[in-house]
Amino acid sequence: MITATQSSEKYSEIFDQFGSRTAAQPHWLQTLRKEAFARFAETGFPTTRDEDWRFTNISAVSNTAFELAGIERVSKEQLMPLGISGFATQLVFINGLFSEKLSTLATYGKGVKVASLAAQLASDPASVEPHLGKYLNLQRDAFCALNTAFVEDGIYISVPQGVVVEEPIYALYVTVPGATPQMNHPRNLIVAEKNSQVTVVEDYVSLGDGVTFSNAATELIAGDNASVQHYMIVREGEGSNNFSTLRIQQGRSANVATHSLLLGGSLIRNNVHPVLAGEGSECLINGLFMANGRQHMDNYMLVEHASPHCDSRQFYNGILNGNSHGVFHGRIIVHKDAQKTDAKQTNRNLLLSDDAQIDTKPQLEIYADDVKCTHGATIGQFDDSALFYLRSRGLPESSARHLLLLAFANECLDRMHSTQVRDHLEKLVVGALPEAAKFIGKRSAEGAERNLEEVG
Repeated sequence: MITATQSSEKYSEIFDQFGSRTAAQPHWLQTLRKEAFARFAETGFPTTRDEDWRFTNISAVSNTAFELAGIERVSKEQLMPLGISGFATQLVFINGLFSEKLSTLATYGKGVKVASLAAQLASDPASVEPHLGKYLNLQRDAFCALNTAFVEDGIYISVPQGVVVEEPIYALYVTVPGATPQMNHPRNLIVAEKNSQVTVVEDYVSLGDGVTFSNAATELIAGDNASVQHYMIVREGEGSNNFSTLRIQQGRSANVATHSLLLGGSLIRNNVHPVLAGEGSECLINGLFMANGRQHMDNYMLVEHASPHCDSRQFYNGILNGNSHGVFHGRIIVHKDAQKTDAKQTNRNLLLSDDAQIDTKPQLEIYADDVKCTHGATIGQFDDSALFYLRSRGLPESSARHLLLLAFANECLDRMHSTQVRDHLEKLVVGALPEAAKFIGKRSAEGAERNLEEVG
């Protein structure tokens, strides 16, 4: 274990070394990085005494002396088992750095730009400056500050006004463990201008065993009347810590849907923070997390309604087994001027063992007087009558449980509009479900269904 002082000194050394490596970056970016690191050094890592983190102990990250991961050699054959073929555009990042030889870039035309952030910064930094670092809350979130301090590479997507990108843009982030604990900080920037449409997939995986820390941040800007579909997949290894933040800025009548699928990793923190800044904008926040063993999966949703006539919907389902721990913290803030807000938040959870645990905290902060807001959470087990019905039709118990779990998962999958991406995610879910069904144990009478329905 390392102390807080040792941790600060260690990150300072790494930051100084990183500064030498990125000396060619634009002056404005170097200034942004230095300010972000100063903020991180000032606040340090959060603890369970912080309200936003009170259900999640991050000592596995804060007490580990991570090194900044470097370039590792990965072959296309190593990526084949991940099942990512079929996407016209596939950007592959190894330890946070773009790999041209492993990537496939389609030709778009019409001014659409799909590239690595590092390449865009090198060729046209003026296109990045108006947006990069303008939306993440570096004062509030130490991990966003840490990510910004180590900005180097990630995806850069720019869709001009009125352009529709038909095919999904797929980005694969591969973490390769080393002899010592490794960390990387992917940074993504997605700009969809007025009346444009685009679908983006972020998929985080790891190859091999070892302790790693992936700290990703994405800034997504949806202009007036833009339509954006965003997908986040986390399926890393047992020694992986994956923290991600999706910050969404929505213009007038913009429509954004974000979907999360969390399957693998020791400690996962999934932050989604949309700001409905333009009147009449809509946002869907949809997710499924499936935890087993001793996995810890923390979902933190912060939805800000800043303008009138905006709608937001949150639907998150959790399936927890073994000694796993899940967290859903959904916070809706309706600002003073956001009259006619319509916001709904729902979190449903299945606990498949007596040792699995879920902490769910729906939260509303309303400063307007003409709104419609509801929130609710449920925690339960299998429907015994449904299980009995399936078994009475000749299904073995494991198959019946598997079918019921799949139906529960499909509540989230059915909200995904991209057929190609949904089919990809369905395969991942089906591949994960047999393990969940296999290890289900009998629950005691005291573990009968608990319904914490809370509607306000």
